[in-house]
Amino acid sequence: MPAETPENVHRPKKLSEQEREQFLAQPHVGVLSVVSDDDRPPSTLPTWYAYRPGGNIAVALRRGKRKSRLIARAGVLSFSVQQPVLPYKYVTVEGTVVKQQRPSREELVRIGSRYLPADAIDAWADWELSGGNPAGEPEYVEIRPDRWLTADFSPAT
Repeated sequence: MPAETPENVHRPKKLSEQEREQFLAQPHVGVLSVVSDDDRPPSTLPTWYAYRPGGNIAVALRRGKRKSRLIARAGVLSFSVQQPVLPYKYVTVEGTVVKQQRPSREELVRIGSRYLPADAIDAWADWELSGGNPAGEPEYVEIRPDRWLTADFSPAT
């Protein structure tokens, strides 16, 4: 006989398609993971992203860096966002890379506008595209969601 769940702990339920897409569309910080090389564990990176329900996930990374090379080689990755406060929720997507290229200004603005103040977006995008970021040239990666894993620890209604 399974143990009873304590009153204040809720069993997770899966998010509906609409709930998971709305949750992913919020400006969380995403965590991207891709298979590594040389018997190392998966390469994992927190990152800004953009998502519109029913569409692909877009992230901005650094061109030519290790993560970029691993993504190009694997062609698939996992992407996860979470709500780290009660009620806990998460959405993880396993997806296929459908685009990996230098970003357009519009693509950078779409991602950055979720995280930066409106009056900073233009300067940030110009800085990125002009090569001003010492971390390296930006790269735009678009991921098609193939499989969704979700959990919502909200109380049952």
